[in-house]
Amino acid sequence: MIRVTVVDDEALVRSGFELILSAAGDIEVVATATGAEAVDTVRRERPDVVLLDIRMPDVDGLTVLRQLRALPEPPVVAMLTTFDADEYIVTALRSGAAGFLLKDTEPDQLAQLVRTLAAGGVVLSPKASRAVWRGHPGAAGADDAEAARVDLLTRREREVLVLIAEGLSNAEIGTRVHLSAGTVKDHVSATLSKLRVGSRVQAALLAQRAGLLDAGRRHPDSGR
Repeated sequence: MIRVTVVDDEALVRSGFELILSAAGDIEVVATATGAEAVDTVRRERPDVVLLDIRMPDVDGLTVLRQLRALPEPPVVAMLTTFDADEYIVTALRSGAAGFLLKDTEPDQLAQLVRTLAAGGVVLSPKASRAVWRGHPGAAGADDAEAARVDLLTRREREVLVLIAEGLSNAEIGTRVHLSAGTVKDHVSATLSKLRVGSRVQAALLAQRAGLLDAGRRHPDSGR
């Protein structure tokens, strides 16, 4: 079972997410909490995944994120937002969030997104992440240093990077490109090292900034 905690200041949102996720046979919502209750609740319940509201009146979602990431065994955290161009999302992703979900995500997609997070994937809506970067000063595209690092990637590593950015776990990437999980893990490690990033989310954001996602859809075989 995937253990989930939902943190939001609105009781209706908490109960709605709990109802939707509890209908999935492999997901258990072990607790819901307000921002002020979040850290103590996570320490007590030890969930695998936390869905965390990015804007709360009692405590800043970014503050809660930093506190959760500082725990000895931090859960995977994805931010919840009602805005597809929320100014805080970029900061959250750079602070260790594994992605973000819009609160109006279709109910039939929500459980699969939680499974992706639990499996080590990232959740970045392409439409929403484009809007985030457009609204973030200085984030119109990859700078020269980032572009140079992307150029170091082999064709296979670029393919893996695009699949990381699409939210796939190592096992799912292996299925897509017909490689073993161990080989995919090696490719992911090499890709993160060449890009000089510390997480899959940072790699996914760099891919977005470098235009690889759109380029990959137009030219699936592009790259070296």
